[in-house]
Amino acid sequence: MLTKYGHLTYCTNIHGGESWQDHFDILKATFPLIKQQVSPSDPLGIGLRLSDLASRDLQEPSQLRAFKDWLLSQDAYVFTMNGFPFGAFHGDVVKAHVHTPDWMTAERLSYTLRLFDILEQLVPGGMDGGISTSPLGYRHGYADTASQWTDMRKRATQQIVDVAAYLIDIRQRSGKTLHLDIEPEPDGVLETGPEFIAWFTQELVPMGAASLTERLGMTYAEAEDALKDHIRLCYDVCHFALGYESHQEVADQLHRHGIKIGKFQISAAIKAELPVDKSERLAIGEAFMAFDEPTYLHQVLAKQRDGNVHRFRDLPEAQGALYEDGAVEWRSHFHVPVFLEDLGLLKSTQSDIIEVLHMQHDRQLTHHLEVETYTWGVLPRDLQLPIADSISRELLWVIHEFEVV
Repeated sequence: MLTKYGHLTYCTNIHGGESWQDHFDILKATFPLIKQQVSPSDPLGIGLRLSDLASRDLQEPSQLRAFKDWLLSQDAYVFTMNGFPFGAFHGDVVKAHVHTPDWMTAERLSYTLRLFDILEQLVPGGMDGGISTSPLGYRHGYADTASQWTDMRKRATQQIVDVAAYLIDIRQRSGKTLHLDIEPEPDGVLETGPEFIAWFTQELVPMGAASLTERLGMTYAEAEDALKDHIRLCYDVCHFALGYESHQEVADQLHRHGIKIGKFQISAAIKAELPVDKSERLAIGEAFMAFDEPTYLHQVLAKQRDGNVHRFRDLPEAQGALYEDGAVEWRSHFHVPVFLEDLGLLKSTQSDIIEVLHMQHDRQLTHHLEVETYTWGVLPRDLQLPIADSISRELLWVIHEFEVV
């Protein structure tokens, strides 16, 4: 829905169904309930997640036409998509495979271009459209040698330049501005705001501008501007909160370099301060382990008294470090409902969301706002609620937070 602060939606990666028909069936059953609760009189946007399989199905003209007709009948529209998970995202062990195939591969490039072909047909005229994607790949898959790390980044960056060239062509043909939104996260090749900015300014722009000037006859300045239009940051609030990053500082650095935020993904992690008392600390450790489940990665970032952050690839790996003398706080990657701040012994990083919403209220940093809580099905049972009601409650909470700023 269009608010004073941007288009607000939720990401359909909360729904299962890897084929398009299965996903569409769930969407048809759920979306009308959400719209009635959140935006009964005005159009409501959809943040569409398509697997590779579903994207192949939906590119068929008859399937796409049927979906567009359904959107019209529901007073709905698509302006953003999630192109991060390529394959199955529910019911299977995902873990680090969420990054595969990564940006080294032809499969990732082809999948992403297919998504943009679909988005070009769906996004309303006069509106920009974005697709979020993996932060190049999984960091620990390229840690063997410095040359392997360098080669991976070079290949991945070149393929993202290829996407930019494709999107420049779309804009010239259709007048629509579409952008690829890179999503840093713990253990990604790009983990943090500063890492993303350094990659953008020191690798993407030099390589991309050189390529676009040769291929498209642009000046260097025109090529740099085009890259900044078509390659943006997906700012997942959960991921930046996990790294104890200053949202204000990241936003200021992005502005200084002229880099755009494609969308805010509104999401919350779990956290807790670690008391000195060992029995109290054990209880908190057990509360964290209640969120350990086999589907997704739940990285832990442990803040130390000296300000350093120790990183663990998953909750079980962090368990043995619970009693580290220098550890003062744990944060773990588990998207919990954004309207919950108090989780008993644990808290959520909801305060980070509120800070980002205040920034958006004051500075209008993007046009796209997407609630992304995809873990309802693996939440501890006492936190599970009916899906449509839960999504509606999240969207209404965001709207309320904007109103009380």
